[in-house]
Amino acid sequence: MRCLYLDLDATLLGHRGSLLHDGAGATSLLGVRALEACLRADVEVVLMSGRRKESVATPSRLFGQRAYIFEVGACLVLDGEEHWLTGDLVPGEAGTIFEQIDASGAPALLLDRYAGRLEYHDPWHRGREVSHLFRGAVDAFAANDLLAEHGHENLRLVDNGAMHAGRTNLLEVREPRVYHLIPAGVSKARAVAAHMRARGLSPADCIAVGDSREDLGVAPQVAAFWLVANALDRDPTIRQAIAGLDGTVRIAEAGYGPGVYEAVVTTLAERR
Repeated sequence: MRCLYLDLDATLLGHRGSLLHDGAGATSLLGVRALEACLRADVEVVLMSGRRKESVATPSRLFGQRAYIFEVGACLVLDGEEHWLTGDLVPGEAGTIFEQIDASGAPALLLDRYAGRLEYHDPWHRGREVSHLFRGAVDAFAANDLLAEHGHENLRLVDNGAMHAGRTNLLEVREPRVYHLIPAGVSKARAVAAHMRARGLSPADCIAVGDSREDLGVAPQVAAFWLVANALDRDPTIRQAIAGLDGTVRIAEAGYGPGVYEAVVTTLAERR
């Protein structure tokens, strides 16, 4: 085991985004111990998150790491250098990728069509370079069909799982989810593959841990993908997605940081 690809929110981080608490708010150091085990075994830890750059860069630096993935795979930062994985949409004279997507009219289209069921995920949608971040309850597949019908085939709406923080103004939405509007080719899986090529890693060298369908897309790239237990609590339908994968997915008995610890120490023990 040479590399761990690790999601942050609702995976390594527990209640209110805390590294030192589990999902119920109880104090737990198991997430920290998982990181310690990786450092002791010389395993690189690559954070892969939907968060904006600075909120992934900071924990990555605190964990002593030199690579991380932000905004759902839009960019891989490797040894201080940014590698944009956004296809034809690149930051430049036309503005940031976020601004270019805004100018296309796609966000306004979605907010208009799904009025009362979709809104910006305030305040976390601010300060982003690529993705437009929403919350609500919509069918992402239907939303992508809508985008294509209106000439936005180069974009897709990604369901990033249940909302873990904040409140909505959507009175009819009881169980809000979080969505990213991103360039069509962007994914955590693609960013993981780019990192593996740069580091000369094979699937046998790597595992990943996450809690959402977008995280699950990394499974074909690695020897084993671990879902923390709370992934199934939040989204029971994720089992359907697991069924289509060839035995590479394992489900931890524990959730959040303790689940990450379980995945790491189990893998290290098995590799010995």
